Amino acid sequence: MERGDSDLNGAAASLIAWWQEAGVDVALDEAPRDWLKPVAATPAAAPAAPPPAGDEPPAQLDLFQAWLASSGALPYAAPSAPRVCPAGDPSAGLMIVTDMPTGEDCNAGILLSGEAGRLFDRMLAAIGRSRETIYLAALSCLRSPDGRFSTDTAKQCATLARHHAGLVMPKALLIFGDAASKALLGLPLVQARGRWHELATHAGPVKALVTLPPAFLLAQPAAKAHAWADLQLLRKALDG
Repeated sequence: MERGDSDLNGAAASLIAWWQEAGVDVALDEAPRDWLKPVAATPAAAPAAPPPAGDEPPAQLDLFQAWLASSGALPYAAPSAPRVCPAGDPSAGLMIVTDMPTGEDCNAGILLSGEAGRLFDRMLAAIGRSRETIYLAALSCLRSPDGRFSTDTAKQCATLARHHAGLVMPKALLIFGDAASKALLGLPLVQARGRWHELATHAGPVKALVTLPPAFLLAQPAAKAHAWADLQLLRKALDG
């Protein structure tokens, strides 16, 4: 067997595995669906706040990425604190934002690593994507001591994330989890998911969708059906 065939078979197996985990067992819907109907966006939760004073974030993406990797002005920054910086292709049209690295991510040097990362890869395969064809970032590239945001740091990290999204200007922004949803949209995940929002940035609004993070889906497999519905909404927007 050629190597290309092996890679293709592996990708197909990963895609089918995610479909099965999400509870998909039929190829067609029972009812017809208008795939061309435009998706209505909801108003932005709040205007973008100005960047924090002091060590100003750069206005060019490559310089901003370097700033994230080195700035001492970031929340939780310390000389020995590991940083897990953005990865992937900023021009891919799809930006994905999670809250902050896990301890496992800090050790691996990549966001969404380990078992959660393997599920994440299957989720991407289900919409015809991979880590190379998305842009993955976190609200904070540093981990807090308890793995949570305080109110003030959540606001500061959300301001930086809006700036980041404005530099990237993706076709769609996928937000993972409750903490990131509250910080960026002002809504908990249960109220935000299942519909489009507009995230205000300095460069204009960005279409944003909230869904359940892979770690939650591992703990609550029954929720994969909700994530599957969100992924289909996302794919429709990306393909439109």
